[in-house]
Amino acid sequence: MTDRLYFRQLLAGRDFAVGDPVATQMVNFAYLIGDRETGDAVIVDPAYAVRDLLDVLADDGMRLTGVLATHHHPDHVGGEMLGFSLPGIAELLAIEQVPIHVNGAETEWVRRVTGVSGTDLRAHDHDDVLEVGAIPIRLLHTPGHTPGSQCFLVEGKLVSGDTLFLEGCGRTDFPGGDADEIYRSLQALAGLPGDPVVYPGHQYSAEPSAALSEVKRTNFVYRPRSPAEWKVMFGG
Repeated sequence: MTDRLYFRQLLAGRDFAVGDPVATQMVNFAYLIGDRETGDAVIVDPAYAVRDLLDVLADDGMRLTGVLATHHHPDHVGGEMLGFSLPGIAELLAIEQVPIHVNGAETEWVRRVTGVSGTDLRAHDHDDVLEVGAIPIRLLHTPGHTPGSQCFLVEGKLVSGDTLFLEGCGRTDFPGGDADEIYRSLQALAGLPGDPVVYPGHQYSAEPSAALSEVKRTNFVYRPRSPAEWKVMFGG
């Protein structure tokens, strides 16, 4: 771990978008990741109150150079959901023109949900590395919750979006979901070396983060030992 890494986990409804009933109910996490020496930073999954997130960066002496999207659902990138219009990357781009980094399999989904232009999106493959200042962020394609779901690995921290929670995993019954795919993605994350700390996309557990070894020990999604057992447990 280097002193250069800037990393903040912010809870919607508490740390930003305070008083927003949807943000409070959905308990999304947004993440700020950057290089303290250069001041460059990205936001992971900006939604609800993008100005609040930009203000946190400014107060910390950081400047936005990009956005990382774990997947296209409106509570992560903005759009229409449950009868509400949620602010997200479209509103952020009206304030700051920065690239939105998505997995290539998610590009069209993000464009349709948010209304942003395809030229605003930067499509990535599995295992691409995005440099934020001198901080490398490894992009991991983890399909299943959505076709282009991705997680981010940075200096012993795994930002896992809605692929892996501390208790459970992302749903696969929404459009684009695939139970077989998420099983393979969960197994791939389980095999990551170095026991990174898991930082999920929602606070669906008492703790906001936990070591991957602890998640593998306690999370029921790691009980099945084969695809066949997975299908028995989850009806896939």
